[in-house]
Amino acid sequence: MTTLSPAAPAVPGSGRPRLARLWRGRAEDAPWVRPTFLGLLAVTTALYLWNLSASGYANSFYSAAVQAGGESWKAFFFGSLDAANAITVDKPPAALWPMALSVRLFGLGSWQILVPVVLMGVATVAVLYAAVRRKFGAGAGLLAGAALALTPVAALMFRFNNPDALLALLMTVAVYCVLRALEQDHGAAKWLMWAGVAFGFAFLAKTLQAFLILPPLALVYGVCAPGAIGRRIGRLGLAGLALLVSAGWWVALVELWPESSRPYVGGSQSNSFLELTFGYNGLGRINGNEVGSVGGGGGGGGAGGGRWGETGIGRMVNDSVGGQISWLLPAALILLVAGLVVTRRAPRTDPARSAFLVWGGSLLFTLAVFSFMAGIFHEYYTVALAPYLAALVGMGAAVLWEERTRWLASAVLAVTVAVTAWWGWTLLGRTPDWLPWLRWTVLAVGAVAALGLLFAGRADRRLGLAAAGLGLAAGLTGPFAYTLATVDAGHQGSIVTAGPAGADFGGMRGGPGGGRDGGTRMAYAFPGGGRAPGGPGQGMQLPGGGQVQPPGQGQGQMPGTGPGDGERGGVGGGMGGLLNGVDVSAEAKAALLKDADDYTWVAAAVGAQNAAGYQLATEKPVMAIGGFNGSDPSPTLDRFMQYVAEGKIHYLVSSGGGGTGGGAGGGEGATVGPMGGNGTSARIIAWVQDTFEQVTVGSSTFYDLTRQK
Repeated sequence: MTTLSPAAPAVPGSGRPRLARLWRGRAEDAPWVRPTFLGLLAVTTALYLWNLSASGYANSFYSAAVQAGGESWKAFFFGSLDAANAITVDKPPAALWPMALSVRLFGLGSWQILVPVVLMGVATVAVLYAAVRRKFGAGAGLLAGAALALTPVAALMFRFNNPDALLALLMTVAVYCVLRALEQDHGAAKWLMWAGVAFGFAFLAKTLQAFLILPPLALVYGVCAPGAIGRRIGRLGLAGLALLVSAGWWVALVELWPESSRPYVGGSQSNSFLELTFGYNGLGRINGNEVGSVGGGGGGGGAGGGRWGETGIGRMVNDSVGGQISWLLPAALILLVAGLVVTRRAPRTDPARSAFLVWGGSLLFTLAVFSFMAGIFHEYYTVALAPYLAALVGMGAAVLWEERTRWLASAVLAVTVAVTAWWGWTLLGRTPDWLPWLRWTVLAVGAVAALGLLFAGRADRRLGLAAAGLGLAAGLTGPFAYTLATVDAGHQGSIVTAGPAGADFGGMRGGPGGGRDGGTRMAYAFPGGGRAPGGPGQGMQLPGGGQVQPPGQGQGQMPGTGPGDGERGGVGGGMGGLLNGVDVSAEAKAALLKDADDYTWVAAAVGAQNAAGYQLATEKPVMAIGGFNGSDPSPTLDRFMQYVAEGKIHYLVSSGGGGTGGGAGGGEGATVGPMGGNGTSARIIAWVQDTFEQVTVGSSTFYDLTRQK
């Protein structure tokens, strides 16, 4: 198999102007390589920037933390939800830092928050290209990069402000560094330590999910790397030390910092980041016992499924997840096996086989965890799989193309194209009213390409190239169409999906982010198809007595569902305040801003999304009682009473988000109820209701904490 040689220290033409060298690339490359690569990055950038502002603040939960970090360096460091540092988000803060720096430099706005995420996506494509091309050529790298850029869930999450974008980038960087360490004995320790640093900062983005691919990477290096076994183990130890330092410095500071002078660790029940890491964000995701989450913990709901959808080997291809990520999954698995077969006789240290083992192991380990985890699972988590799938497609296609003169290799190529086209036809059939002609076109083009590769490709290179081009078109047309639909719509809230509006993803009708009709058509379902009690016209009952109201039942509307919002999009339904921020009327904003500098928090609200809407509207701190779900025991009733006595909080938000209100319409006595945990939020609400006067401002109902009954 032909592989690229390492670049020489000096190449002819190195004295050319830097811009010319940037455009031309390596002297040993064909003239088309570097311009095509730069074109891929430019097209990816343009695609991901298209219609970016339609998503507004995207996930208001994280946008509020970004706004806070742009105002306060302490909030920046801890990942606080407000600049007064009451409570943090339920993740470490690394993913917030680039966005917060952007907001600090350029002010608060949709582009300022989301452009750094777009740049993470473009960087991931670039790193993936660099990783694949080193041993499989520029064509393989370009195919891998294009496949990643056109994966629907990648187009979704590289335009969205959740931590998954940074996680995907750092995982790709970690794999690149390990592959460099596998190439040669000299300098391997340096690359492994850089991989450890990437893993460490990935942990600071999304805790233990960063470690899903550690086992296959460590195993492949330990077995396949050059050098004596003792030296290999020692280098892995150095990489582990680099990981520990790069992640542990922040963890140590948080755990050692006096609790009285730092924000409460959101998502935990004991104000401990370690508890958050190994509980709610750790083992709880595997076994479903997530105290403080929606449902309050208690397991996955039975064998094979639960409130987060059916678990099992078919999860990644089901109606909920398949259209997000699985377009190239059959191809990747076939090509992984093919690559290992082709390289089976290679020496132990063969870098090409090691690359298949690294990317393939990463894919299979992550697939297994996502398929069987009983805890919280959202479709967009699968963006973590996208680089691994794309790499295997690019590498495997390149290997089989080199072997195409052999009948078996051409047959496998043909089967890969045929299966990919059939699977695209199947996925497109799940949205039968959306471009119904496209699925048959994909199937027909795939059949022609497969026949061409099987019978004509071995005899004539030009016919083979034509058939390969048709095969690529058949395989990428479906995800490309879904990606275009994704970037053409806004996406807001905590649960978002890629693809066309009108699709039925696990019961969440109305399409990704609500599509172009405002997202008001939402079934009452948990992500992944697990249904909640209730239905149209009824609230979704939550532990602790809270309720998610159906559309239009609350006093306020979510972004994208209010009158006149038209094309704004956004996750719809009545889950404002739980899954998205709320629209804030001009009257409510004016009331909060009046004498705002006299208070530490202009308001408090149960649940982070409720608080986020008001904070983003006013750019003033709003306390999120109970954190994301309203279930964290922070602040305690005594602490809240102390804040009120000291004049630090002006209002408590009673309703106006159409969210977790206790009664339809959020009228007299309607409150935001807790959703699990120990009921601290409910006790605060009860005390406020008994003590202070209720006022209505615009579409919002407040309790004025400066006016007792």
